[in-house]
Amino acid sequence: MLVDSHCHINLIDQPASQTIEEAHQSGVGHMLCVSVDMKSFPEIYKIAQKNEDISISVGIHPNSNEIKESTIDQLIDSGSLPEVVGIGETGLDYFRSEGDLSWQQDRFRAHITAAKICNKPLIIHTRQAKEDTLRILKEEGAEEVGGVLHCFTEDWDTAKKGMDLGFYISFSGIITFPSARDLQQVATKIPANRLLIETDSPYLAPVPYRGKTNTPAYVQYVAKHIAELRKTSLACIEDITTENFFSLFTYAAKH
Repeated sequence: MLVDSHCHINLIDQPASQTIEEAHQSGVGHMLCVSVDMKSFPEIYKIAQKNEDISISVGIHPNSNEIKESTIDQLIDSGSLPEVVGIGETGLDYFRSEGDLSWQQDRFRAHITAAKICNKPLIIHTRQAKEDTLRILKEEGAEEVGGVLHCFTEDWDTAKKGMDLGFYISFSGIITFPSARDLQQVATKIPANRLLIETDSPYLAPVPYRGKTNTPAYVQYVAKHIAELRKTSLACIEDITTENFFSLFTYAAKH
């Protein structure tokens, strides 16, 4: 079976039940619905409660403009729920935010602290901030819990440094874009035991659906393209990415 290691089912403009059924019909057996703010967390929590093949995370996206900043205690309380398998998405995004971004770094550090206390892996978003992202992960001891650099778009050096800290590398539909040649080269170098796939739906639909609404059902196209790049079978990519997902997100395996 396939696993979509990062999606936002609650942000897709159709009933969650329809999205999940379409994914099942496409061979997707498990999905991780990732939190972007605390306001929508109750919604994704209900989805997970109703569907045993949906896991969730808790966290605040680095670009979220939530007025009231959640405390570490709030992250820990939600992060301790059995349906919650990871903390995030969190990280740094210097592309969408401007000015003094110390608040973003403080938010990132709070998530790492919560992850260590909950003993659950981190889901990292980084854009135009790879140096600070890696530095803060190291400074805060994030290797204690590890995690995933999701929707990876950086170079091989960044991937290697992330893996040295115990992180997996996850590729989205971007890997199917003809312009993503450098990224495709990185995908051929990632060790099999550190590779994950995702949709980040409803964003970044892969070829042949580029520009349309993305759904977890389309993770198959990410898997197929990576199989072609790595000169292996689709079944092989299915097997290793599914095994990797449940090795990283051990609470998902228990759930």
